[in-house]
Amino acid sequence: MNPTPRELIARLGLQPHPEGGWFRETYRSAASVEAPQGRRSAVTTIYYLLEGARASPWHAVLSDELWHFYHGAPSELLCYDPAARTLVRHRLTDVGGDGVQVAVIPAGSWQAVRCLGEYMLAGCTVAPGYEQHDFRWVRELPGHEQHFTGGMKALEALL
Repeated sequence: MNPTPRELIARLGLQPHPEGGWFRETYRSAASVEAPQGRRSAVTTIYYLLEGARASPWHAVLSDELWHFYHGAPSELLCYDPAARTLVRHRLTDVGGDGVQVAVIPAGSWQAVRCLGEYMLAGCTVAPGYEQHDFRWVRELPGHEQHFTGGMKALEALL
């Protein structure tokens, strides 16, 4: 079976995501932990669907984020460490593809993802758990422009 994006959105009960695409939180741990940013759920998980040539723009989260590829077209998950000025490109694919099914974005790293086909369905697990006030758009961070030079210049379009 090869469902359409609309079928998956309906079946999984997805809603528009502020970063673009569609999502639904599927789990928020009742257990909590004391994190550097304050008390948080131990872990949270969402479904995330991104259609076509759309992208989730550069952003940062103050917790580790694990991406799990579920279905659809290969996608490129970008991870940039602004302190070390290093970029890692993860190609998310199914188990028969030429990429990985799980990728980690360390806390505070900049990330962006773009679908390389019709759509992709992934899961994102955040630990300590996701809270909206732990999210930052890179375009709003002071001095972000200085990072989009050289090899990063072409990725500035994802701001």
